[in-house]
Amino acid sequence: MSATEFEIIRRYFTRQQPQRADVIAGIGDDAAVLQVPADSELVVCIDTLVAAVHFPGSTPAAAIGHKALAVNLSDLAAMGATPAWATLSLTLPDSNPVWLGDFSEGFFRLADRYGVQLVGGDTTRGPLSVTVQAHGLVPRGRALRRHGAQPGDRIYVTGTLGDAGLALRLEDHADNTIRQRLDYPEPRVAAGQLLREYASAAIDVSDGLLADLGHLLEGDGTGASPGATINIDALPRSSVFTATMQQPGFAQPHLFYELPLSAGDDYELCFTVPQRTCEVMEAMLSNQSIDCTAIGVIEPESGIRCRKANGEVYHPVTEGYQHFGSKESG
Repeated sequence: MSATEFEIIRRYFTRQQPQRADVIAGIGDDAAVLQVPADSELVVCIDTLVAAVHFPGSTPAAAIGHKALAVNLSDLAAMGATPAWATLSLTLPDSNPVWLGDFSEGFFRLADRYGVQLVGGDTTRGPLSVTVQAHGLVPRGRALRRHGAQPGDRIYVTGTLGDAGLALRLEDHADNTIRQRLDYPEPRVAAGQLLREYASAAIDVSDGLLADLGHLLEGDGTGASPGATINIDALPRSSVFTATMQQPGFAQPHLFYELPLSAGDDYELCFTVPQRTCEVMEAMLSNQSIDCTAIGVIEPESGIRCRKANGEVYHPVTEGYQHFGSKESG
């Protein structure tokens, strides 16, 4: 027998403990009532994941629950915010209890790690779609923004790039390590909080490095937009990614560059830092076991220029994922 909407909410989404002291009213009322500290600003983001668009139909329910929250926490990380609350809108083709149990387990496992309380949402019947709105807190006037990069600033990324894109390419043949990067992305919350002290601009890499770096270079609309040159041989790649590219018979060697540049789904941070503070920033992140790699420099001339370590110009095949454009993902 199918569960009703209210049975689904009660059975799978009201069991989170402990609850935050700053939630005055959460699930069970018409809306949540939340207490924002006087010395903080509220950071809000929202993302939707649609079956067969944002994840393959074979993706485990726990991974979908994790990723639906993780992509929002990644946006909060790019703003330097500390996660606090979330709402969930879930559209389901049916009320499969096993799927719902696994989904909620994946969602709450990540939520509990970052102290996020689910404070409301909605459920409805239809094609599988998951929308999460996340709320975070940042000290007043300290949020990281996309605009602010200046010529001479160094460009960095956290972690490694291209694994998720490779997993999509290989599908069922993907190594478990890179499949995990696709299904269970790790939001760089701690890095974002530390970068409030050093970064001139930041963005998370969701649509591909080139696309998201392009957004960062658009500036605030008050003046000329800067440009960038990146060293594509310096792009951080995992050992599994590199080993896969070096396998005999791998028919697409250009993907060694294209996937880290354009595939997306990495959910790393791309950020810029004034040259004078780079050394201190690198040491601070290293002390917290956070990997970051310098990949380029901000320049006065607009546009993004890709070069190999030997200076050779590289012309990317794609520039990143667009939902309503002609450019494909990776």
